[in-house]
Parts: sequence; structure tokens; C-alpha cells
Amino acid sequence: MAKRKSGHVTLSDVAHAAGFSVSTVSIVLSEAPLSRHVAATTREHIRATAAHLGYHPDAFARSLRKRSSRTIGVLAFDLSDPYCVPIVRGIHSALQSSEYLPMVLDAQTERRLFDEHLRLLLERRVEGVIVIASWVFDEANLFADVRKNSVPIVIIGRDLSARGVSSFLLDNEEGGAQALRHLAGLGHRRIAVITGPHEMFDSKPRWLGVERASEECGIALDPLLVQQLPSFGDAEHGFEGGREIAKRLVNTGRPFTAVLAFDDLTALGVVRGLAEMGIHVPQDCSVIGFDDVLPARVATPAITTIRQPLRSMGEHAAQRMLERLAAPQQARERARVHKAAPQLIVRSSTALYRKSESSKGRRKRLDSR
Repeated sequence: MAKRKSGHVTLSDVAHAAGFSVSTVSIVLSEAPLSRHVAATTREHIRATAAHLGYHPDAFARSLRKRSSRTIGVLAFDLSDPYCVPIVRGIHSALQSSEYLPMVLDAQTERRLFDEHLRLLLERRVEGVIVIASWVFDEANLFADVRKNSVPIVIIGRDLSARGVSSFLLDNEEGGAQALRHLAGLGHRRIAVITGPHEMFDSKPRWLGVERASEECGIALDPLLVQQLPSFGDAEHGFEGGREIAKRLVNTGRPFTAVLAFDDLTALGVVRGLAEMGIHVPQDCSVIGFDDVLPARVATPAITTIRQPLRSMGEHAAQRMLERLAAPQQARERARVHKAAPQLIVRSSTALYRKSESSKGRRKRLDSR
């Protein structure tokens, strides 16, 4: 066979090797209705030749003919964040049995990249866009460009149903309340709280849940023990923020026996920071996180957390997108918001508060500051 200009095996290559015209080969390999008029031995020979050469249909050319890319764009705010990984896997799982291929892009928590990637997805003629974005951003450009192109959109991690977008997220307020109730149920009364950055959509509702539960449990939160994570550019900043805030909390001199962290990576940072201050978890101080990402499960101690059904959220968002694409006439129907229920997962980073117990006096030191 003559050397091909492209590395891909083409219909012409198969036709040349099989000894039949390109049109006959195309009819057989595409299983067009006319293929029934081709002799069975010929069909078998063409298919065997194609398999031997490693031929695969040109999906791009087919999409041009049908004016359909069969592609769904997935725009994630930060693929380095363990929060995003199970969501993307859920999306892949839901799309696996469909004819749609996900095109995943990473905005790396940069607004500029978010806009550029969105533009790229529209240029590639994706038929739908699933956005994973729990951080707050200006939606103006997003809606203007997507809606002008009549591309359906679904969002995970934020409630944009008021803007006509079906949204999938956790009941963050209830999750925050569950975390506080767990610590209170273990007997902790002096609880430090690390809230999320102001850019994160989850920050406010989780804090509202913590406040509500503290009032229900009769616990007065010390304002000096309520610290906010700084703005961050990637997942590692959450860990470092938790580490530094843990040290700062100890240095305030205010008593506390438990820390409620914004998320699991922050909780892991808190455990590290406390250890560097000579304070052991959970012997001296209990720590609870949020999300239930993989690092929280495999850490020592394993982190007690509020679980988000992240993979399930991804699956449901993708299924919703497939429904939209299957019934485009319903594209303008009222958007829905789907709030998943949080689940408390108890592990070894939290323990009963016992004033009489101490680890070389450290519990006593924290208790009496």
C-alpha cells in the first residue's frame, strides 16, 4: 500500500486493499440500508480487511455531514481539586452508554481560562455544556454566549435555577448544621470554625447551617475562633490555609477542643498544623471536614466528614443533559434545582470530649486557654 499522508486508515485505504470502490466499502462499513444488496461474502471480506488495517470511522467527518458533534463539554473549575474528580467520573459513567463523548476542560480557578475554554467548547460545536463551578463568577458572558448558540447548560455546585439553568448541588446549610451537631453530640462546647473563601458559593450556606445548629445546641461561638480561609488559586491552598489557621487558633490563647473545617483538605491542613503545635487529633482536639474526598479517607487519622454524593451528582447532571438533548422542544421548560442530602461519615478524627483525659497535659492546655 502506498504511504498515506495521514496516520489514520481511510475508506480509500480499505477500498484499495479490498479491491472494491470507496462507495461500496462506505455502504458496507456504515451498515447503510443499501448494504443488503451487497453479497454476504463481499461484506465479510470488506469488514475483515477493515479490521486487519485497523480502520475506524471518521467521527469528525460524520459530524460535519450530520451537523452534530455528539460531544458534551465539561468545564471544571479545578481538576486538581479532589472535589471535581468523582463528579467527572460520574459524568463519564452516565455518558458511557450514550452516543455522546465528554470533552473535559480545566479552568484552574482562573476566570480568564474559564471564558477561553467556554469559547473553545462553543467553537467545537459541543451540543451541551456541563459546568462544575462552586466558586462565584460573573455569569453574564456565560449565559450570553451559550444561549445565543441555543446550547443547553447544566451546572454542578451552584444554584442558578433562577437564571434558567438546571442545577445540582448539596444542601450545604444542612451539611454545616450536621457537622456542628456531631461535635456538640460528642460534648464539645468550645468549637473553632474555619469558613470558606468568599468566592466559594458553598461558604455562606454552610456557615448559616453552623450558626443555626449552634443556636439549637445552646453553643456560643467565639468570634475569635471563627476564621476565614483566604482566597486561593488551587486545592493546595486549602490545605496550607488550614495548617496556618490551626496555628493561629492556638496562638489566640482562646480555649477550644474541636475544629469544624470548611472542607476535607482544610481539615487535613488543620491536623498538620495542630501536630506542629504539639496537639494530637483526636486525643487533644477533634477535627471534622466536609466533602468526603479520597485523601480524607486514607489519611491518618481518617477524617470525620460530611459526605457529598459527588459521583452521583455528576451522573444525575449528565442524565439531565441527555434528557435535554433527547427532547430539544422542552429546552425552555422551567429549570430545576436538585439538592442532594448530606451524610455524616464518622471516622477517627473526632472523639468524645472528656475533660479529665489529657495527652501529656495538651488537652488541659487547650481547655484552659
